Amino acid sequence: MSIVPFSTLDEFREVLAAAPASDPAAEAGAKDRNGQLTKPPGALGRLEDLAIWYAGWRGDARPALERPQVAVFAGNHGVVAQAVSAFPAEVTGQMVQNFVAGGAAINQLAGVAGAKMDIVALGLDDPTADFTEGPAMSEAQVVSDLATGWATVDSQADLLVVGEMGIGNTTAAAALAHALFGGVPEDWTGRGTGVDDAGLARKARAVAAGLAANPDAAADPLEALRCLGGRELAAMAGAIARARAARIPVILDGFICTAAAAVLERTSPGALDHAVAGHVSAEAAHRALLEALDKAPLLSLGMRLGEGSGATLAIGILKAAVACHSGMATFAEAGVADG
Repeated sequence: MSIVPFSTLDEFREVLAAAPASDPAAEAGAKDRNGQLTKPPGALGRLEDLAIWYAGWRGDARPALERPQVAVFAGNHGVVAQAVSAFPAEVTGQMVQNFVAGGAAINQLAGVAGAKMDIVALGLDDPTADFTEGPAMSEAQVVSDLATGWATVDSQADLLVVGEMGIGNTTAAAALAHALFGGVPEDWTGRGTGVDDAGLARKARAVAAGLAANPDAAADPLEALRCLGGRELAAMAGAIARARAARIPVILDGFICTAAAAVLERTSPGALDHAVAGHVSAEAAHRALLEALDKAPLLSLGMRLGEGSGATLAIGILKAAVACHSGMATFAEAGVADG
């Protein structure tokens, strides 16, 4: 755990602006090593780029990836009063119990990836306010949740995945994306937990009402997070920001995680340089959000579960990239002629 270096949104903004960059010497060393490995140039495709990217952020031209962390944050949303979900809010707490018991998909995927898993429930009996009627959170509330996310990151981790659970949170993410990137509500609303056409229309109306009730949200990304987001979205943003401060690479999950991360990028351009997209989900607007952030997904498997599941599955891709980069022999080491 680390000391949280902010107590207001403006201080959080300053922390983002001061975040460190990738280590240029390590990145250069990784590129040099990549050029000497026993393979034709570019033969491993994007795995080579991933390994070099990872090396730069870890400050090591020949890195290892051994301590991934998966942090799942859960929160409840007042906007469920607008009948935007196919499930009741009680399911959030029930799923948290399932995570703790090891019975969810994310538990299995984290185990396969060899990842430490942390589960953080953010006041499930204290949901955000209904953003169709005003701000979802006060500044103190959103800063508290940003700080929880920040403090959850293990300083010894060498990779971070953040996931979420929260009935109603695809509506919050859609409203957030609408505030950050414009368009019309229908551009960003999808079926989430499986709502029918009437439910989809209610979600779009809720997004429109949220922007109307919080007109300042479109002008300031952090205000958008406060007014339209959720406690778990804020915690994910705080964790991703902490990872940047510690030069811990991040794999982004689906639509909700990416919407939370987009707040950081829109607040401080380049804030997501330490992050790659784990997958593109089946939630309708996720691809558009990734395109807006210029993030090419590693996987496309039609997943739409959340929980950090797609990003956790992609840990194996990054582990493979790092293993090839750091474990392969160079031409000189192998005694192979390089032409």
